[in-house]
Amino acid sequence: MASRTLLPAALAILLLTTSMANAGPPTRHGSASPNDPEALQQRNVERRAVEALIWGMPAVNFQLMLDAFKTIGGGPNEIVYWSKPVNWKDQTLTPNPDTIYFTPFYDTRSRPVVLEIPAAGDGSITGSVDDGWQIALEDVGPAGVDKGKGGKYLILPPGYKDKVPDGYIPMPSSTYQGFALLRSNLKSGSDADVADAVAYGKRIKFYPLPRGNEPQAETHFVDAYDKPYDATIPYDSRFFAALDRFVQVEPWLTRDKAMIDTLASIGIVKGNASAASAGNKAAFDHAAPEGKALIELWTESVFIPPFNEGTHWALPASPKVVQGMTNNFSDPNSYPVDGRAISYSLAYFSAKHLGAGQYYLMTIKDKDGHRMGDGKTYGLHVPANPPVKLYWSATAYDGDTHALIRDTRWSSRGSNTPGLQKNEDGSVDLYFGAVAPAGKESNWIPTNAHGRFEVLFRLYGPEKSFFDKTWKLPDVEVLK
Repeated sequence: MASRTLLPAALAILLLTTSMANAGPPTRHGSASPNDPEALQQRNVERRAVEALIWGMPAVNFQLMLDAFKTIGGGPNEIVYWSKPVNWKDQTLTPNPDTIYFTPFYDTRSRPVVLEIPAAGDGSITGSVDDGWQIALEDVGPAGVDKGKGGKYLILPPGYKDKVPDGYIPMPSSTYQGFALLRSNLKSGSDADVADAVAYGKRIKFYPLPRGNEPQAETHFVDAYDKPYDATIPYDSRFFAALDRFVQVEPWLTRDKAMIDTLASIGIVKGNASAASAGNKAAFDHAAPEGKALIELWTESVFIPPFNEGTHWALPASPKVVQGMTNNFSDPNSYPVDGRAISYSLAYFSAKHLGAGQYYLMTIKDKDGHRMGDGKTYGLHVPANPPVKLYWSATAYDGDTHALIRDTRWSSRGSNTPGLQKNEDGSVDLYFGAVAPAGKESNWIPTNAHGRFEVLFRLYGPEKSFFDKTWKLPDVEVLK
């Protein structure tokens, strides 16, 4: 009897379930069915926009820096420089406030471009030339191809076939546009040493390759110091407008041709500029924050494992990304676009030989594994005898934008900071917080009273004891 009674009930439940499944998911407040063509297309645009954001991060990162240069009067084949170490108005991603920056932006659409690096002597350059995807073409200066002797580097456009003139170091680029990140190294942060570094950096020459008897063009420098220079990543429709500008100029690389239809489906079509902006703005504004949330979720992964066991410091890039960015993703079985998006949401630039001229350690967490910020005061003990030929520095960045924290008096402290207090054994204690601890202002790095921050520790001219890990940087600790 029980089975006869239950069978019709079970059958009724089955029929009801089947009926509901065939009817599709329930709608709310009279909204269209998710299977409605318009709803399907909306979700498709948003889904593909998230993929485009992740894939296009290094290109948009570059495009925004180029756009920022144009807003202060710069142009193709000119050099933006900072006549003093950058302050918070330089809103690029994790810039270095303890050097003098020279950034040539090249455009080879009409012809190759020459970058002349001066010989090291009373100054030196640390830097690399990157294409529009921020793939390093080569390193320059003492840690680069010229080995400090100086040289004429010839940046070649995609598919260039002509003979390279004698006396030039050829650098084929996979994109028409790109940039060089050059640092004129400071002996110290004194006014005199800053002026010397600027004067040395201005020996750099940058110009289109002359044709025939054509005279060499003058190098044009544009000073960006204390001017708004905003290249932070906008997680809304502006991201896709910047991606569209990049796509209109640059060739499709073989490795990226699978993205042609994906971008076309959201309105980014080569040869049809700005087709994306009008119809898909709302979808882009909805998709971009989701892309940001995904990248933030994944960011934790690049700090595991840490550089030194038991700490939270790590190079903010996975081994696959580091390898891929140095060899133009030559491994046919590896293309880590997710990891690449993490790295270029945090920073810009790649070196051809990371560790030869510089190395970076970043932390987003304190010793106890908590995100740093919210008005707490922190300390970092830098042990004696840091393994660097040039200098080390520690810089605080906004934990949301990854740019310098706005409206701060300075952003970093390092071995070349005038007046830095050292302990008797040569070690240094640094402090992070909204207010300087009493008597420690010279070693204090300001942060906001609200919000998160992160710290990047730079080593310029890193030495063996850093890489063999006999010298170890301890974690940032909460003091109060």
